[in-house]
Amino acid sequence: MVPENLLYTKDHEWADIKGDTATVGIADYAQQSLGEITFVELPAAGKQLNVHDVAAAVESSKAASDIYSPLAGQVAEVNDELSAKPELVNEDCYKTGWIFKLKVSAPDTKHLMNAEQYEEYLKTI
Repeated sequence: MVPENLLYTKDHEWADIKGDTATVGIADYAQQSLGEITFVELPAAGKQLNVHDVAAAVESSKAASDIYSPLAGQVAEVNDELSAKPELVNEDCYKTGWIFKLKVSAPDTKHLMNAEQYEEYLKTI
């Protein structure tokens, strides 16, 4: 399941960019690989992030994994629901399971993959 309207990283984060705001989460491949998500460490609102900075973390029954920022910017909002219901990442990683929103300061997306490129990348793993 790879929605076409999103951009992806090689670390399996996705970004939905609308204007100067990017909603960020982990791709279906990542949540399936991790198994049942038991905890999400959210970034602090206002935190400045560069591309590939560790922004958040998820813990699962199998492993803990860092979530990297796909773009540079400032954390504008976090999905507080994940504190009480981390399983939302497993239930719908692209809608209710988003992790944070970033006010983008550098809109360069050349390093990100579109859905077709990401699907091809997944075939190499």
